[in-house]
Amino acid sequence: MASRTLLAPLFIVAIITGCSHGPGHPHAKPQQSASAATSSPTTVDIQGASEWKKSPHMRAYYEETVATFANGADIDVDAYEVRSFAIFREFARANGMNEEGMIDHLKLIPRQVVGIVREDPGVLKNYDSFWAALAGPD
Repeated sequence: MASRTLLAPLFIVAIITGCSHGPGHPHAKPQQSASAATSSPTTVDIQGASEWKKSPHMRAYYEETVATFANGADIDVDAYEVRSFAIFREFARANGMNEEGMIDHLKLIPRQVVGIVREDPGVLKNYDSFWAALAGPD
C-alpha cells in the first residue's frame, strides 16, 4: 500500500497547483477556513479534481494503462511513461495549460501507477477504482 500513499498526494498537489504556468487556469486552490487550519484533520474539497476525472484525457490515461497491463505486470515501463506523457501533454493543450509544466507536475505518476497496479491489479477493474488510486476516493 505504500505506493498508493505516495501517488494520491502527488496527484492532489498537481490538481491543487493546476499544473499551469500562465493565465486562464480553471482550477482554484482548496478553500479552507482559519478554524479548519487549526483543528483536527478534515476532508477538503479540492476544486477541479472532479473536472479532471471527467476529462476524456484522464479516461484515455486509464484506457492506456489497462491496455498496457492487459498481458500482465511485466511491461516496458519507459514506453508506458512516454505514452502517459503524451496524454498529459494533450490534456494540458486542451485545457490551456503549459505542457512542460504539466509534465513537471505529473512526471512521477506513470511509474507510481506501475507500482500500484503491480501491487493491486484490481485498481484497473474500472475507471472509478483507477481514479481512487490516483486521487483518492470521491
